[in-house]
Amino acid sequence: MSKIKIMSDSTADIPLNLREEYNITVLPLSIIDGDKEYLDGVTMNPLEFYDLLEKCEKIPSSSRVAPGLFTEEYEKAWKDGYTNLIYVCLNSKGSSTYNGACLEREDFYEENPQAKEEIKIDIIDSQTYSAAYGYAAVIAGKMAKEGKEYDEIMAAVKDWLDNQGILLVPENLRFVKKSGRISAASAFVGDALGLKPVITFENGESKVIAKIRGDKKVVPELMKMLESQKKPGSPYMIAAGKNPKWAEMIKERATEAFGQEPEFVFNLGCIISINTGPDFVGIIYQKNNDHLK
Repeated sequence: MSKIKIMSDSTADIPLNLREEYNITVLPLSIIDGDKEYLDGVTMNPLEFYDLLEKCEKIPSSSRVAPGLFTEEYEKAWKDGYTNLIYVCLNSKGSSTYNGACLEREDFYEENPQAKEEIKIDIIDSQTYSAAYGYAAVIAGKMAKEGKEYDEIMAAVKDWLDNQGILLVPENLRFVKKSGRISAASAFVGDALGLKPVITFENGESKVIAKIRGDKKVVPELMKMLESQKKPGSPYMIAAGKNPKWAEMIKERATEAFGQEPEFVFNLGCIISINTGPDFVGIIYQKNNDHLK
């Protein structure tokens, strides 16, 4: 019988209660602010980071999961008798974390030949960010706890990742402009006209799919997109920033529209908010791909 361990990283924004309930190990990325370094979600939480962002002269940077941490987790899972370790990883195009995990897996098997026959380590490139892949780890953790087999869990993870959607709207373009998510010219014009970009991720790349004019239209326009794209009855999550006004409004409207509350409302983590700034709203959901036909 399989014994399956689920792992992810801090950019997945998995709430602590779900990590604990489903025994999901989360490895932290690092945040670098000048000569100071913090561990994402360990020595720096999102609300603290939002304050830091508003005060900093230069936007902090991020760094991959520290070398050696993967090897420690591979060894621990093997010694604890797990037959499978499934790591749902953040987008390989946005971080070297994925490559680091793969390299350490090679080294681990080379140093422990017996382990190659006893534990299978899968490293899944989600090609996305935040709870858009974090929820795949939650699905896997829940199924593992229920005693589901490896093939069934992997199929469910793939189904979520293949059909997940994310809509992210920053309140202003200062941080988006500095991070290079859209061009400086577009950011300037957007600010001048009061436009808010709707950002998504496709095949690992960020993409502006719409521009909303004015704060008052953000929630109605996002709800139109969500209602046209969301698979009926499927789960969804809401990301909030320092000012949760939009998130609270979307929660109220979405709960009424879909007859279901979000799986969870969370503060978008430090790594992604480097690019969005401290004020934004995000929605993660499962697509009803019929709308693309």
